[in-house]
Amino acid sequence: MSAQPRHVHPTAPLAPRALVTGDPGRALTLAQLLISEPKMFNHNRGLWGYSGEAEDGEPLTIMSHGIGGPSAAIVLEELCDLGLERAIRIGSCGALSDSLELGQLICADDLIGADGTSKALIGEAPLIPDQQMTALLAASADHSGPVVSADLFYERGSERVERWKASGAIAVEMEAAALLAVAQLRSIRFAVLLIVSDASAGAGARLEGVALERATERLGRDGLAALLASA
Repeated sequence: MSAQPRHVHPTAPLAPRALVTGDPGRALTLAQLLISEPKMFNHNRGLWGYSGEAEDGEPLTIMSHGIGGPSAAIVLEELCDLGLERAIRIGSCGALSDSLELGQLICADDLIGADGTSKALIGEAPLIPDQQMTALLAASADHSGPVVSADLFYERGSERVERWKASGAIAVEMEAAALLAVAQLRSIRFAVLLIVSDASAGAGARLEGVALERATERLGRDGLAALLASA
């Protein structure tokens, strides 16, 4: 029997497939865009989630997981307890490669865990996204490549950033490695699609306004398309 969730308090059914994102506001925006008659799935702890029908007539949940690996791991563990089978993180990242532009989409085809949560969960084991969903995301994204997950948004020095660049990573974010570690332990399918929202790790120009709205809509639609095609 599945464990009873302690932090997610469902008020509507969870779909077996989900888009997960850190920002509760992004979850609300995309639920209104991608779900027919969305119903609040969770509002406990400010982790807004919504369930309803996607464009193919099948159930879809869009759920926020908060900032950082610990929060994200808790939410995904509890979604797995409720019956989740596959999910895509649709989030944001800071650029490490000069080839990236604000508003572009990145498919993470490899995850580098520089965070504490993924290491606590699976140590140094490889973090491998679902191949089918990753291929589908890569086909629509502007770039594909390795992405670093770290615990800090505001990097206070360049040493770690330079190491990440030297490793071949093209971007950095905070939750994907922890989510993927949980997904591997729980045997669910998981992939990662990200907006380039910051010109560098916690600094530089930031995507805002209409440009952010347009990129967010594309992020949600491309993530959903991969979920639909991966059935």
